[in-house]
Amino acid sequence: MKKVLNVGGGSKDIPLPPLYAGWEHVLLDIDPRGCPDIVGDARELTAQPPASYDSVYCSHNLEHYHRHDARKVLAGFAHVLKPSGFAYIRVPDLGALIRLVAARNLDLDDFLYQSPAGPVTVRDVIYGYGPEIERSGNDFFAHKSGYTQKSLTAFLRELGFPHVLTKLGHLELTALAFLQPPRDLGLKP
Repeated sequence: MKKVLNVGGGSKDIPLPPLYAGWEHVLLDIDPRGCPDIVGDARELTAQPPASYDSVYCSHNLEHYHRHDARKVLAGFAHVLKPSGFAYIRVPDLGALIRLVAARNLDLDDFLYQSPAGPVTVRDVIYGYGPEIERSGNDFFAHKSGYTQKSLTAFLRELGFPHVLTKLGHLELTALAFLQPPRDLGLKP
């Protein structure tokens, strides 16, 4: 059975993308309240056994690290992946956000869209969701680094993923990053 490491997924109740149907789901999270399989910080993935997972799934977690720490996280992804494995990463698309802000003549506190958690402003996408940070008392929820299609691709290649596919949409950037040339797995970012 293939195995996916869900980094910072919060809880196993949060569904994985359909491509992981039938895979063993291992959750790593810094917060023990979600009952993760591994309580830990993604910056310390190199302490985990090497080549243990077929995939690493990281949805909206990478942006919560400072850029120098994101390097540690991505190096950890490469460390825990089997050579034929891949990382599936989703982050806010700052390039799209900048274009949208310019096109609509928006300011930091201007409304972008309504989310299940409440109204989202430009500031929220850049710096993390404000009310969540205030309620938690934990600045880990704040965004500390941003990515464009070009910057995330370059970052992944620099940190051991020579084969990167990206997709843009709905203020989100998705990347599939491979250690080896990808086979036709029917995957789309």
